[in-house]
Amino acid sequence: MTAETTSTSRIAVVTGAGTGIGRAAALALLGDGWSVALAGRRAETLQAVADESGAGSRVIAVPTDVADPQSVEALFATAVKQFGRVDLLFNNAGTGNPPGPFEDWTAQQWKGVVDINLNGMFYCIQQAFRTMKAQSPRGGRIINNGSISATTPRPNSIAYTATKHAVQGLTKTASLDGRKYDIAVGQVDVGNAMTAMGGRMANGVPQANGEIAVEPVIDVDIVGRSVLYMANLPLEANVLFHTIMATKMPFVGRG
Repeated sequence: MTAETTSTSRIAVVTGAGTGIGRAAALALLGDGWSVALAGRRAETLQAVADESGAGSRVIAVPTDVADPQSVEALFATAVKQFGRVDLLFNNAGTGNPPGPFEDWTAQQWKGVVDINLNGMFYCIQQAFRTMKAQSPRGGRIINNGSISATTPRPNSIAYTATKHAVQGLTKTASLDGRKYDIAVGQVDVGNAMTAMGGRMANGVPQANGEIAVEPVIDVDIVGRSVLYMANLPLEANVLFHTIMATKMPFVGRG
């Protein structure tokens, strides 16, 4: 345990932290006094977030490929070495669908989505469990980034939607299995946040009837504040599923 770590420190690991929702959540946590290990594939974007935060020794950038279990193991080992423990995993890293209709995809394109959105989620949950159940005080919190696509899919989204259905299963089962270790597991489902992935909604996206329609979006920082709210709950309380979305997006009803 490093000298700056105290018994009241709150330590988080955020995957996909260089951009989008991961960046917003990491900055929200750092702004609230958390120490954060930023994980992602591009070192330069992680370092940019660390610099922007102004958090000094409370933030470290750890280049990580979540699809590689050894890389994930190294991420958690680095976080523990630097900060002494892990209190929170924001399991956020993900990718969208390959281009074009799915009947034209290669097997490798399909596996590429599964490797990040499902296998990567599992590797991070697994390593978080190993870390949290062994530390003292025991326990911690995991927040998985799901999607409203697991409830209501969009056209041409079969890989993304299938993996986000699977994330719901990971969340429910890990929540159950975490009880005996004082590990709380929940999920945030985001609808139309202004990110590189979600920002296309403002330019028009396909609807179920074949039309192209512009959809409302929300500032991604609102999602970051939602993650912070969940993160700051006491471990005896858990938000199992939290949906944060643009109020007027066509999600419920007929749009």
